[in-house]
Amino acid sequence: MATLKLDHIVKEFDGAEVIKGVDLIVEDREFVVFVGPSGCGKSTLLRMIAGLESVSDGDILIDGKKVNQIGPAQRDLAMVFQSYALYPHMTVANNMGFSMRLAGVPKADRDARVREAARILKLEELLDRKPGALSGGQRQRVAIGRAIVRNPGIFLFDEPLSNLDAALRVQMRIELARLHNELEATMIYVTHDQVEAMTMADKIVVLQGGVVEQVGSPMALYHHPRNRFVAGFIGSPTMNFTEVEVTETSPAGVQVTLPGGDSRLIPVESGNCQRGERLTLGVRPEHLTIEDNGPMGGTVTVIERLGGATSLYIATEDGEWVVMADGEVQKRVNNAVRFGFDPGRAHLFMENGDALPSLNRHPLVNIERRENRIDTMDQQ
Repeated sequence: MATLKLDHIVKEFDGAEVIKGVDLIVEDREFVVFVGPSGCGKSTLLRMIAGLESVSDGDILIDGKKVNQIGPAQRDLAMVFQSYALYPHMTVANNMGFSMRLAGVPKADRDARVREAARILKLEELLDRKPGALSGGQRQRVAIGRAIVRNPGIFLFDEPLSNLDAALRVQMRIELARLHNELEATMIYVTHDQVEAMTMADKIVVLQGGVVEQVGSPMALYHHPRNRFVAGFIGSPTMNFTEVEVTETSPAGVQVTLPGGDSRLIPVESGNCQRGERLTLGVRPEHLTIEDNGPMGGTVTVIERLGGATSLYIATEDGEWVVMADGEVQKRVNNAVRFGFDPGRAHLFMENGDALPSLNRHPLVNIERRENRIDTMDQQ
């Protein structure tokens, strides 16, 4: 496989920067996911890596070799697009082996590689079919198989599951994770779906407006978001936010007054916080609990029952909160409820959006570090 380094990559269109100095290292055999909202630059960045877009400034290095001026065919990459782009008149086997045929690979070698890719992707029984006789998930597997037979140094995926229904997307996520483990391949995957990012990635790169907001393992971004944007983007339902006032700072954390008047000590580094300063408190829905004497209260406006969990949308004086409760919670629309949270799982954000670092390092993040998983809290 291969390593990739992006050294201050810039991309301009008509004089406007859409990629603004991205620095990133992708290690050998790593599964890296670029995630962010529409227009953040993730697909443009992927296309520059593939050689389909030119680089305005900076360097792209694959295994230490600068490839800015090298064409896509010579970069030892294979790309899987959102559209399957299969030849409708060719069989599955011929679609998968077509690039090797153009490259002059002997037929015996082509057939062996196609059979091996079909085994990995469970397509053995479909090799003689044409794309019109396949389901969406099967077509996507053929497109992935076409990349596998090339045995590239790096696999690139540009939102490959967007055209599939919800059940197939879950199935394909699992298959891609298994594929990564079996091939021990270096993979870069682009998506706007943070669930895909969380479930598949070794390392997530969160982008916004052409800038890398944070790089880290899924659990590092979930438990230790660098700023309010990352906190709100990672996690579903999204994190709850409300304004609070600082009443005291100490080595143990920052004491804040909640909207209902109660106060809580949040175990974060106080930094330059001053008494009376306004901060933003963030708490994930799954970290809120229904409590008879909870510090906050409101009225249930919407209930979403998902079986094992129930989302309660609660209107309060300072806005709407979402509480992820047990699936059997006995609440109805228009019920008055009280709720609270463990301060150790709360977050505080400065006026500029930066998070105050937590004093509690989450154990799963430490485990990932011991397993040599990438956790670059300070990388940008």
